[in-house]
Amino acid sequence: MSFNTFGKIFRFTTWGESHGPAIGCVVDGCPPNINISEKDIQVELNKRKPGQSKFTTQRKEDDNVNILSGVFEGKTTGTPISMIIYNKDMRSRDYETIKNKFRPGHADFTYFKKYGIRDYRGGGRQSARETAARVAAGAIAKKVLQNKIGKKYKVTGAVTQLGILGCDTKKWNDKFISKNPFFCPDKSIVKLWEKYLLSIRKAGSSCGAIIEVRARGVPIGLGAPIYSKLDMDLASAMMSINAVKGVNIGSGMNSAQLTGEQNSDEISQRNKKTNFKSNNAGGILGGISSGQDIIVSFAVKPTSSILTSRKTIDKFGKNTSISVKGRHDPCVGIRAVPIGEAMMHCVLLDHYLMNSAQCKS
Repeated sequence: MSFNTFGKIFRFTTWGESHGPAIGCVVDGCPPNINISEKDIQVELNKRKPGQSKFTTQRKEDDNVNILSGVFEGKTTGTPISMIIYNKDMRSRDYETIKNKFRPGHADFTYFKKYGIRDYRGGGRQSARETAARVAAGAIAKKVLQNKIGKKYKVTGAVTQLGILGCDTKKWNDKFISKNPFFCPDKSIVKLWEKYLLSIRKAGSSCGAIIEVRARGVPIGLGAPIYSKLDMDLASAMMSINAVKGVNIGSGMNSAQLTGEQNSDEISQRNKKTNFKSNNAGGILGGISSGQDIIVSFAVKPTSSILTSRKTIDKFGKNTSISVKGRHDPCVGIRAVPIGEAMMHCVLLDHYLMNSAQCKS
């Protein structure tokens, strides 16, 4: 399998399978002399790990990370940073009954047709288990950006829609996001979401979600026109996350419904400070950051592993049906929040380094 590496200057390569002995990543291009510890990375991994509430898969993984290289006396050395996370709570027997069947809506079918072989245990390399390694890479990118930009730099993600139920983003509360199991920014909707998702789980079904990620304190000038646009790379990063089927930058698809007057983010100057009246552009103009908050949202489809029986075929081409038992997220989008944050960090650092190389002496 090719293309397991993401990034241009700040690059990471992930490896491992859902039910293999371990997963991990190698980060290349990290600047030297950045304070980093396993604790810094663990904080981010703890947001994503499974089994933390009744609304996610009950697979229990500590997701404890070990740094194997690239850090000496608490500082990055500029050499490749290798990290490993051991898998502990695998139940491969849950997949025995479906090992020859393709889950509708899942990558089982295309993986087998492309490679002629697939690891059916938890989806193998197709599994969202791989994203823990991305979160580890994103934690490093976050530390570098905080070092280079300062405390004003902050990335916050949240679930803004759970299935058919949206929330009021005008009530966005950063502090509340980390205090509820949905990563919801709107306190008023949480009880309704809880009832809704429990009913989905009880029915043996699943639902999708929309996640919004906001980056504050991003300097003007990141990104390049044409083939290295910042929004292009952010869209690619978010689309690379398992189960993501759509990405918006700022107003995104909704901008097609606006007039030129409504869509334009009027600009003014006061006390040598540039101000924008709105942010339909999502903080990016012509592929280059404007200094406004960068706002990216993405849609995650419903989990394909459901108890409800569905028609499918097996690897021999015979018609059959499938019902997936075991431990699965009724809404995989919930745990996608820290993954979206991590990919935002990685893309912004990559562009920060490219911009520094070209535009700073």
